[in-house]
Amino acid sequence: MRIDLSGRVAIVTGAGGGLGREHALLLAKRGAKVVVNDLGGARDGSGGSDTMAEQVVEEIRQAGGEAIANGASVTDYAEVEAMVDQAMAKWGRIDILVNNAGILRDRTFAKQDLSDIFTVIDVHLAGSVHCTKAVWGIMTEQGRGRIMMTTSSSGLYGNFGQAQYGAAKLGLVGLMKTLAQEGRKHDIRVNALAPSAATRMTADIMNEDDLAALSPASVAPAMLALVCDDAPTGMIMCAGAGRFEAAHITLTRGIAVDLGDDAPEQVLAGVDRIRDRTDEMVPETGMQQSQYELAQRARPLATIDG
Repeated sequence: MRIDLSGRVAIVTGAGGGLGREHALLLAKRGAKVVVNDLGGARDGSGGSDTMAEQVVEEIRQAGGEAIANGASVTDYAEVEAMVDQAMAKWGRIDILVNNAGILRDRTFAKQDLSDIFTVIDVHLAGSVHCTKAVWGIMTEQGRGRIMMTTSSSGLYGNFGQAQYGAAKLGLVGLMKTLAQEGRKHDIRVNALAPSAATRMTADIMNEDDLAALSPASVAPAMLALVCDDAPTGMIMCAGAGRFEAAHITLTRGIAVDLGDDAPEQVLAGVDRIRDRTDEMVPETGMQQSQYELAQRARPLATIDG
């Protein structure tokens, strides 16, 4: 069945170029009315202009869609609230939020200024919190909503020189996982997308052939699947070059030790067995880790470790 977003209203942050632009164009193509948000700054977050957002709005209008531009900074909650008010005044509802805005200030942790670390976290993590908080009440009252966080392989697996970026991006996974649980009773579905895409943020680190294969357009279908009426919830979807995968945070079978004086040494000696991924599980909630450990604690050590 074709995904049809007619009558839906979407906000896309960081939509002036790259992934955000492709997200906005695809949402509009499938019938959604779109708030194209972009501060219009440089890759490191400096500066600002409404021009980028307005250009995307014009593209949407030329294609027969409906959109408005917004230049709010996601780091300023008052500006975010005003953006949401703008959408509500124009269309009376908000169905979809795509948290995409981001910046890069890559440097090794030893050379990174604290101000740069917290600026990156502020845009990616706090910015997504701001936007999500601003629409949460509206979606709750509607009894429906779709929210997508933009995570990254840097958060899931780590990347040299991206400590602050990775910290923010994995933080978004924790936010998503919890909101997916809290939103279920109101049919608010929350997911995360880990894109591999050629944008101005990756232009310096990939060759031309790879950049061509990893077009933002090859990632946008994942976004649409994660925010449509039939979207899953609580999912981390990876996408790039027309490939789509799921990432999971798993729990291994582990080991049990006697909690005596040499318990730390037993744990250290058992690291390889603790790492063993045979029969690993994917907990649905954080509480399941404790429940699993307590259940295993009741079994004889020989049974657990045998």
